[in-house]
Amino acid sequence: MKKIRISAAILALIMLALVFTSCGSKTKKAVMTIKNYGQITIELDYKNAPITAKHFEKLAKEGLLDGTDFIRMQEGFVLQGGANSKSTETIKGEFSSNGVNNKIEHKTGVISMARSSDPNSASTQFFIVLSDDAQPSLDGNYAAFGRITEGWDVIEKICSDIKANGGFSNDYYGAAMGFLSEENYIKIESVKMVD
Repeated sequence: MKKIRISAAILALIMLALVFTSCGSKTKKAVMTIKNYGQITIELDYKNAPITAKHFEKLAKEGLLDGTDFIRMQEGFVLQGGANSKSTETIKGEFSSNGVNNKIEHKTGVISMARSSDPNSASTQFFIVLSDDAQPSLDGNYAAFGRITEGWDVIEKICSDIKANGGFSNDYYGAAMGFLSEENYIKIESVKMVD
């Protein structure tokens, strides 16, 4: 009889541990539809960047990323989007040079917030890291908050097309930074949260 009670108690503890583990590790995903290109799926990281992940979720739920643009591409560095939104809300920058221990490394496929020189100026613009080579200049200075889990071929096609059509700004600084001329912006049709 004692063996059965011990086994039942151990089983109950294991079940309880599994419930807590699954609750704590729940992730949320967003699907971004890019005009003429298709969809990418982004897994948000609420553990390492809770403020930023919640902000991106809010932008998606309120439709504030719908109809925005990809405006910049630096080959082997970043593809930047989310420009021309109606939102002006800014958030605290979750990165080490701003006093936050964000452990997400800026490796290929990671999504992070763009900002001005003000560390707490991130609003709607984000960037997708195109190469691991970008990591040293980004880690600790920008708030990574998730990663692309599906649709990397869509990102590669966008970058390939931008490179092929030479649609960069005529301004020297803009071209050097990879900014596109307005007629070559790439439209984000929608960003939707999914279960």
